[in-house]
Amino acid sequence: MSPMLLALPAHAAHIVVDTGHTVQRPGATGASGRVEYLYNLDVSNLVAADLRAAGDRVTQVAADGAEIDLGKRARTAPGADFFVSIHHDSMQQKYIDAGRQREFAGFSIFVSERNPNYEKSLRCARAIGEQLLAAGEKPSLYHAEPIAGENRPLIDRRLGVHRFDGLAVLKTAPMAAVLVEVGVIVNPDEERRLARPDTYKPLAQAIARGAHACQKL
Repeated sequence: MSPMLLALPAHAAHIVVDTGHTVQRPGATGASGRVEYLYNLDVSNLVAADLRAAGDRVTQVAADGAEIDLGKRARTAPGADFFVSIHHDSMQQKYIDAGRQREFAGFSIFVSERNPNYEKSLRCARAIGEQLLAAGEKPSLYHAEPIAGENRPLIDRRLGVHRFDGLAVLKTAPMAAVLVEVGVIVNPDEERRLARPDTYKPLAQAIARGAHACQKL
């Protein structure tokens, strides 16, 4: 029996695991030149596998690289219990141009108050944050910086949970929904760490643990 299955509460749920971006629209570019979509795919595939090992039903979105509109991602399985979107972070171009890439590292978690299941979304965001902290990760508070394009309200500083009401995949989801920025790939030091299986496998398991556990709260 899988260690993951033994370690998690016995509660099966239907969870949508969204791989952020697509092959044609790959998102941010890491310091090495490797694109965000590939990092998202590595982590989201493992999150899906860990959830299945825990007994959950999983629907994956964009893991095949096919184009899909943002508004349709969370509606792929509208009767699901929870939606989690996996991303990796960049930063404002002016910070990159100023050589400040190494100033920010860590995860960020987002919820939208426009989601019809906001309270559950927030519970799940906190559950995922707790598991990421337990795995030795630290939150990045970059998105709360009071600058144009950021300034996202920080709901939980310790767990790196922010409110971003306009995120399409969160506000259009008919179920509770969370977006996780796993780490900052424009930071060359962080990108090297995130590219290693001994880093991203525990990260994925932490996200899966939090996503699974919050379904019974």
